[in-house]
Amino acid sequence: MNDKLFNLSGKVAIVTGASRGLGQYFGRALAGAGADLVITSRQLASLEPFRREVESLGRRAVPLELDVRNHASIQRMAEGAEAAYGKIDILVNNAGCNVRKPALDVSWDDWNLVLDTNLRGTFFVAQAVARRMIPHRYGRIINIGSVTSVFGYAGLAPYCASRGGVKQLTMSLADDWGPYGITVNCLAPGWFRTKQNEVLYQNQKWVEYLCDRIPLKRPGQPDDLSGAVVFLASDASEYITGQTLLVDGGITTGATKAAISSSPPLLQPQD
Repeated sequence: MNDKLFNLSGKVAIVTGASRGLGQYFGRALAGAGADLVITSRQLASLEPFRREVESLGRRAVPLELDVRNHASIQRMAEGAEAAYGKIDILVNNAGCNVRKPALDVSWDDWNLVLDTNLRGTFFVAQAVARRMIPHRYGRIINIGSVTSVFGYAGLAPYCASRGGVKQLTMSLADDWGPYGITVNCLAPGWFRTKQNEVLYQNQKWVEYLCDRIPLKRPGQPDDLSGAVVFLASDASEYITGQTLLVDGGITTGATKAAISSSPPLLQPQD
């Protein structure tokens, strides 16, 4: 295997939503592979500890303010990233939010918050960055989806709608921008413990229920995503576009102990 396929030295990567959680793990993985970073958050000061961490690894990290629900903020971020490095090679479109409520309790504002952040924001950040990739005829756009890009769960109606939309959006953008040497893929984590879903993991019975439905028998650890994000950002994936890569421990196979135990016995071959 040619290690140069996964080497990101000389590349510039934007990681949105990098003040905490999975965004920081994506950033660490890309920096570890050699990329310099633009890291974004709505609160610029919240990025300072991560900026210092990335620079301790010998990579540059330029913090920029970004509110993905604000079109002017998106344009300023893209302009600032290009001004800092002269180019943008990679985008990890990670910024997102969630509202957990039964469907009958979801308000108009709840719906708008989640869809404007996760779907509209993803599109317009990708658009602003792609405008700057096209002249270079090169780009790797990685939209962050979720297991809910392909599965539906009660209590997550706006979130599931937004992540399903990201999957479809990814395919459309891949077709649009492929002629310019830009790949667009969706990285879809399964159940990972983050600040956003911390409350769920405080319920041990729920954790046991979850693990029973994951063939690998554990929730994801953030480092489980490192190889996937570097792969999609690198030349190793140059002929892969429009795809959704599920990193979910196998939960989307739908297999469970209960399902197996209740299945009819396998038919035996006839002599």
